[in-house]
Amino acid sequence: MLLAELVAAAEALSATLSRTAKTEVLASVLRALTPDEAEAAVGILLGRPRQGRIGIGWRTLSSVRGAGAAAPATEPALTVADVDEALARILAEGGPGSVGARHSALVELLARATGPEQDLLTRALTGEVRTGALDGLVTDALARAVSRPAEEVRRAVMLRGSLPRTVRAALADPATLAEAGLAVGTPVQPMLASTAVSVAAALEVTGPASVEYKLDGARIQVHRRGDDVGVFTRSLADITARVPEIVEVARALPAREVILDGETLSHDESGAPRPFQETMSRFGAEATRESVLAPWFFDVLHLDGRDLIDEPLSTRLAVLDGLAPGHRVPGHVTADPDVARQVMDDALAAGHEGVVVKAVGSPYAAGRRGRSWLKVKPVHTYDLVVLGAEWGSGRRRGWLSNLHLGAADPDGVAGEPGGFVMVGKTFKGLTDELLRWQTQTFPAFEVGRAPGTVLLRPEIVVEIAIDGVQRSSRYPGGVALRFARVKRYRPDKGPAEADRIETLRAMLRG
Repeated sequence: MLLAELVAAAEALSATLSRTAKTEVLASVLRALTPDEAEAAVGILLGRPRQGRIGIGWRTLSSVRGAGAAAPATEPALTVADVDEALARILAEGGPGSVGARHSALVELLARATGPEQDLLTRALTGEVRTGALDGLVTDALARAVSRPAEEVRRAVMLRGSLPRTVRAALADPATLAEAGLAVGTPVQPMLASTAVSVAAALEVTGPASVEYKLDGARIQVHRRGDDVGVFTRSLADITARVPEIVEVARALPAREVILDGETLSHDESGAPRPFQETMSRFGAEATRESVLAPWFFDVLHLDGRDLIDEPLSTRLAVLDGLAPGHRVPGHVTADPDVARQVMDDALAAGHEGVVVKAVGSPYAAGRRGRSWLKVKPVHTYDLVVLGAEWGSGRRRGWLSNLHLGAADPDGVAGEPGGFVMVGKTFKGLTDELLRWQTQTFPAFEVGRAPGTVLLRPEIVVEIAIDGVQRSSRYPGGVALRFARVKRYRPDKGPAEADRIETLRAMLRG
């Protein structure tokens, strides 16, 4: 397949908001692919090349294109296979002279691409392909392309743990979709939770449920066959070599083969959980390990030849209690809202995020976000000022979108005079109506420009919901918002009524 065909598909996807139309565009692309080029093509369309991160970022791509070293081709001739081979060569370069060799290979690749093809490659390599072609749409498109039931395809994707690999297998032989199953050592997409406003509301949906602590940690999936152990992240990245303490726990379990789902986090001297970013910093630690990660499991998917994902949660929890009682996430099975609220109070008092309410009769729906698991967390709202807004991309192109948020700082930080200090960014919660309003309103408050950003006088107050804060060296106030989203603008409030930085700092644990 020519890369130009993916460019045309990306343009068609961006031009429509219809899920049905997007699905048909993607199905047409998949039908035209050969199995050998499927993974590469799907990776480009999703902004996740098959090779993963190859050490080429926006700055490098911009400098190559801006310097004119890779003038675009006049006619499309580059194929998906050509791109895949070039990226593989770039990734393989290492040792002395590798920087120059990688640069030359990149110039050679871009010089073979037309202008629109260069744009798509740039966005694919930087993860900025914003066409609305998400994994769920590609999955539905695959079902249409190979004329198989959508549920069968979704299950295959979940159990294989890779959408691109599933596309390749399905194009080679659609019958293999029905044969997909759990394989110890191959990570599967984790089951996800939706949100409920309270434990009482969650129980109304689930009925009798296991109400479990929602740990402020990092999701892990642990596979063991004999002494071979694999530990994978939420995104299915292999981190086994970085977490020897989790490997040790897994090897000590009374099992030959097992797949476990859970969280990991580090604790301070008192046994309280350390902040989330400290746990995440350990995921990147190759050598120095100042903190120890403890695994906490809340589900078991396979044990000694027996797949458990289609068993009810009550059965899986009974198996888990017998397998790893010392590493079980705390919780309580109940249908009583008062009991559930007490579990949540206990979780919050212990320094955790809230609870997850799980229907006891539910199977493990790998990769799905349904109503069988409902997370309940306290929501905090703050009035902050808008310090700037970034121009959007994809379907938000031409609109002022991503907000720069600031808290009041009357005393100043880092030797700077008092005013407002930036504490984060967000584009979550912005409807088309709000995007239009921002684009029309913000220019009247403009005080300057930065690349892709309009800087504003700190006068517009917006109500922001967050799940919490974390320490940050990125912002001078030392605090960054977690999961910030726009609730509403507050024209009734002036900047003097904005929340202060010390209020946010008070949320930090430890």
